[in-house]
Amino acid sequence: MPQVPTLRFERPLWRAGATRVAGVDEVGVAPTCGAVVAAAVVIRPNSHRIEGVRDSKTLSAAQRERLAPEIRRRAVAVGVGAASVDEIDRLNIYHATHLAMRRAVARIGGHDHVLVDGNRIAGFEAHVGPYTSIVDGDARSYSIACASIVAKVVRDRMMARLAARHPGYGWERNQGYATLEHRQAIRRLGLTPFHRRSFLALQRTLAGDQMGLGLGDDHAPPPAPTVRSLVPVMAGRADRDVSNLLADLAENLELDFVEEPVR
Repeated sequence: MPQVPTLRFERPLWRAGATRVAGVDEVGVAPTCGAVVAAAVVIRPNSHRIEGVRDSKTLSAAQRERLAPEIRRRAVAVGVGAASVDEIDRLNIYHATHLAMRRAVARIGGHDHVLVDGNRIAGFEAHVGPYTSIVDGDARSYSIACASIVAKVVRDRMMARLAARHPGYGWERNQGYATLEHRQAIRRLGLTPFHRRSFLALQRTLAGDQMGLGLGDDHAPPPAPTVRSLVPVMAGRADRDVSNLLADLAENLELDFVEEPVR
């Protein structure tokens, strides 16, 4: 039975006078393409929990689509942020994820404290102020669970939009994860501007899984020296597309989203 998140982390902060407590979570760390998306949700102090809210990974797509607008209706504030594929490749996924979180927090119009899913983040307090990191926070904290649902709905819709632009990869089903369907499509169709070229899983795919076959084996064949030349790379400006897509999706979800300029 999935764990039901509670308000045990929010209540002490409310009692201490921190009325704007933001739960923050991200989705899209593991996929080999697409932006990483984060959401921040501020719920009303001592409000009743919405039935069915829990870690987005334990919910069906239909359940998340039903809950996301209800969360928005009852929340004090909701913000969505993202880090683009270019930023993921340039900064690495760890730092890009935290950038997306900071952008989400910046969209909520002020806060007293942040509850974030995961472990402590080096330097995070300098950007968001006082915060508490909670391991398995999306399963334990109600506001983080709300954020996980909003972020998941936004990213899934983004990947569905991108699937219409780049058919054949199955993004509307696999959301960019390295499924067999997705890997076969990469070999057949090549890369798009939305693929994360820094990801080892993607490099293995381009090299025909040579690297994956020999992990830990000193006699394994080396990766192909011209991995990127194995398939064509489609030209495009993924950064601008991600920003426009997310702004459009956020508007449809009645969310506030304006991505900071890519630096």
